[in-house]
Amino acid sequence: MTSLTGRALRLTAYVGENATWHHRPLYAEIVHRAHTAGLAGASVFRGIEGFGASSRIHTSRLLSLSEDLPVAVVVVDAEERVRAFLPHLGELADACLVTLEECEVVRWTRGAHGPDETDPEGKKSL
Repeated sequence: MTSLTGRALRLTAYVGENATWHHRPLYAEIVHRAHTAGLAGASVFRGIEGFGASSRIHTSRLLSLSEDLPVAVVVVDAEERVRAFLPHLGELADACLVTLEECEVVRWTRGAHGPDETDPEGKKSL
């Protein structure tokens, strides 16, 4: 088992579950663009309650069941790779809020691949 550590940048895009981009869920569009850009990975987290610019509270509680719950798309990779990805979100900017936070990554890998593991296209990633 190999331990990999290092500085990284975490991008979090906050959107509504029902937000769309060209008839596709906005969170799925962000994940697709992150994949196409060769980023290390993206995860989508569905919130149980929240509010945004509209100030309307969306909740999963039974009595006020909402179909537009908050969603967070999280991407973590090297800072230069995340910053290079930001223009891909540019045309989506009025449909989501994006935050950037510095973080430290600790990852364990198994097998023969070491810290210089690359994807099939030869791009290094976390």
